[in-house]
Amino acid sequence: MFCDIVTPDGEPFQSDPRAVLKRNLKRASDLGYTYYVGPELEYFYFKNSRSVKVLDEGGYFDQESPSLATDLRRQTVLTLEELGIPVESSHHEVALSQHEIDLRHTDALTMADTVMTYRVVVKEIAMQNGYYASFMPKPVAGINGSGMHVHQSLFSGNINAFYDEKSPDHLTDVARNFAAGLLRHAREITSVTDQWVNSYKRLVPSRDPEPLGYEAPAFVSWARVNRSDLLRLPAYKTGREESRRIEYRAPDLSCNPYLAFSVMLAAGLDGIEGRYPLPEPVEENLYRMTEIERLELGIQTLPGSLFEAIQITENSELVRKALGDQVFDSFIRNKKIEWDQYRSQVTDYEIDRYLPTL
Repeated sequence: MFCDIVTPDGEPFQSDPRAVLKRNLKRASDLGYTYYVGPELEYFYFKNSRSVKVLDEGGYFDQESPSLATDLRRQTVLTLEELGIPVESSHHEVALSQHEIDLRHTDALTMADTVMTYRVVVKEIAMQNGYYASFMPKPVAGINGSGMHVHQSLFSGNINAFYDEKSPDHLTDVARNFAAGLLRHAREITSVTDQWVNSYKRLVPSRDPEPLGYEAPAFVSWARVNRSDLLRLPAYKTGREESRRIEYRAPDLSCNPYLAFSVMLAAGLDGIEGRYPLPEPVEENLYRMTEIERLELGIQTLPGSLFEAIQITENSELVRKALGDQVFDSFIRNKKIEWDQYRSQVTDYEIDRYLPTL
């Protein structure tokens, strides 16, 4: 059941995540826009919740032979459709036993509710068959993690405010400003779009530049084609004006979608209101560049840990305004508690690495 939480006086409860998103959507509406999102939702299938033993050994878009995991994904898609949730596509992802289901774009509030339903359906179908589905961003070291790439656009009535027929890349100034706002505030909003300690095990550059890392962004940059960048401009197809959009690739599916959509929208709208210029795209492999080369191009790095992300967010007026004082203060406080609990643990890595020599 989805509902709005209100006070005894009938006023919206300020700590309700749906109310937070509604406030940000009203800001967009006051500017004449409706915010549409279409997420790519990745996850893993495992034998159980205490093991990372996979169910299949398929690869990216593998269609060679049916597998148990593929059957689970098929059941999930059919169940989502029965619940009235339109599925755009589904396929096997890069890592073993990793899958993706993409939902058809819609307004952000409907999509946030849908993401919550989606997570329940994926887990329930797996559980009914005796297995476990996980949205943990990086459950296995050395392979791709699971993200939630969010395709975004603004509509003015039935017109896509991001589409410009005359522009070489078919982007309006509104779209460019929105993208520039996302880039400028990316480091500030990362603790909300990637809100767990484990999230930052995914947002790391690969030691080996071939292939392009683990396809997770580590740097604040954009490109038209390059999949190592934080923000990507999907290819335009003639006659698909409504699909002109930008793709923000940092979030993972374990986030709170109401809060994540809120801060992404707030960053984009700030870019529109401030008319932020969009920097030049970076089509080169960022993982091959030295730190000095990236700095010369003005390319920043996303936070390397939850603690670093919290420190940046704590000083962000944009995130405080987007979330509201109550949610902002509670979020920062809770994330600091989580970090303190994590950093006080002694891991297997430390035992294996240090105990024999120290």
